Amino acid sequence: MIIRRAKNQDIPRINDLLLQVNLVHHYGRPDLFNVGRKYTDPQIAEILQNDETPVFVALDDKERVAGYAFCIFKQFKDDNIMTDIKTLYIDDLCVDENCRGQHIGKSLYEYVLNFAKESGCYNVTLNVWNCNESAMRFYENCGLVPQKTGMECIL
Repeated sequence: MIIRRAKNQDIPRINDLLLQVNLVHHYGRPDLFNVGRKYTDPQIAEILQNDETPVFVALDDKERVAGYAFCIFKQFKDDNIMTDIKTLYIDDLCVDENCRGQHIGKSLYEYVLNFAKESGCYNVTLNVWNCNESAMRFYENCGLVPQKTGMECIL
């Protein structure tokens, strides 16, 4: 398996996987998530060109995108209460539902960790929806622990 920075040629396959993630969220919380595209092709192309929003893809043995990790560098510079640490936030990580169980997600996650270390990051963070139990188990198995909890009251 090869993991590399995503390229514009990967956009159609990234869109397929973005839809898979969207459907998990839609089925878990249809009150919040519509079925649709998270990004337009031009938006993805812009994200791919920005060094502050690196995207990595895992390629299978046929060089087809089997998974991705969308990341964002975050840092609170000169903030009144937050320390000035550099964080790599995983905005989205997905493995094609037909490729799961092959450790692609774990490999992507470890690649992101190494990238973050090489980039001088203090930590790697992400959010996971409680309705996505398989993702929560995956991240816990990777060694992540809760940092904070978002709460809501539906009116």
